[in-house]
Amino acid sequence: MLVWLFNFLQDNVHSGFSAFLYQSTRAIMAVLTALLFALFLGPKMITTLKKLQIGQVVREEGVKEHLSKTGTPTMGGVLILSSITLSTLLWANLDNKYVWVVIIVTLLFGAIGWVDDYRKVIEKNTRGLPSRWKYFWQSVFALAAGIFLYVTAAKGSQDTSLYLPLLKNGIYPLGIFFIVFAYFVIVGSSNAVNLTDGLDGLAIMPTVLVGGALGVFCYLSGNAQFAKYLLIPYVHGSGELVIFCSAMIGAGLGFLWFNTYPAQVFMGDVGALALGAALGTIAIIVHQEIVLFIMGGVFVMETLSVIIQVASFKLTGKRVFKMAPIHHHFELKGWPEPRVIVRFWIITVILVLIGLATLKIR
Repeated sequence: MLVWLFNFLQDNVHSGFSAFLYQSTRAIMAVLTALLFALFLGPKMITTLKKLQIGQVVREEGVKEHLSKTGTPTMGGVLILSSITLSTLLWANLDNKYVWVVIIVTLLFGAIGWVDDYRKVIEKNTRGLPSRWKYFWQSVFALAAGIFLYVTAAKGSQDTSLYLPLLKNGIYPLGIFFIVFAYFVIVGSSNAVNLTDGLDGLAIMPTVLVGGALGVFCYLSGNAQFAKYLLIPYVHGSGELVIFCSAMIGAGLGFLWFNTYPAQVFMGDVGALALGAALGTIAIIVHQEIVLFIMGGVFVMETLSVIIQVASFKLTGKRVFKMAPIHHHFELKGWPEPRVIVRFWIITVILVLIGLATLKIR
């Protein structure tokens, strides 16, 4: 939105306003805007949630230490999504289709999470939104995003191809199967972040780190010279997504201010499902799906632990982990909650650095 204003000011007032047209400048402003917005509205939102008695419901069969968290305000993901959306609308070029795709996917998946949270904490329905309906709407929105990206891809381009990192010529055209691939990445990423959101600050910091790294890929992929030099796919217009990624960093850090242990507020499904879908959609656009798999290793580990636990119990009647997702397993082994959280953050830092290293290894 402000891009239009600064274009006008540059042409009619002073050329110095062009400084605010650079993606790097707008990215910094997006971080600060989202951060300040979240810090300013956070206390007000927490107070409102407490007054409305929108508190977390903790399962009795879960980790006993978590029973004390019952009643902690939840649905704080609304704060994250509001901060991201406002900051992106202010600082991004709204003529860019990728910006709108990511915003819309994020908000639609947030709406699914909002309904789920609403049914749990307002209607006191412990099941929330039934899994089949949650998965149905996730599928509808992910397929819609995949179809849009496929239909709007430049004819004859490689915008619908799978790129393998570390290989100079690891390009595999997917054709119509690009839609199915996009669907699995977006839905899988959304649910993976949601499964990780079980401890104070556990999901938001890895999201910030991975989102920031994807912002680097967006910036480089949107520049033809950088993309050619680094042998990564050039995606015209993808550089503008660095504004969204920056807003995600600011909003995430602002939320972490209140979500750090012991949490004053939880993000709920409204935040987790949306943020995961956003990461998956961005990775699809810049063709870094496999790198997302690497950098989001904590999310992958959490998801696999649930799959393994369920499969093992159904096939053998035995559990592999004390409890799934795996962060609860470590808690039941005696790790204090802050230790689990920080160690998972450290793992994410390492994995993000490995993901960024793929930029130079071909």
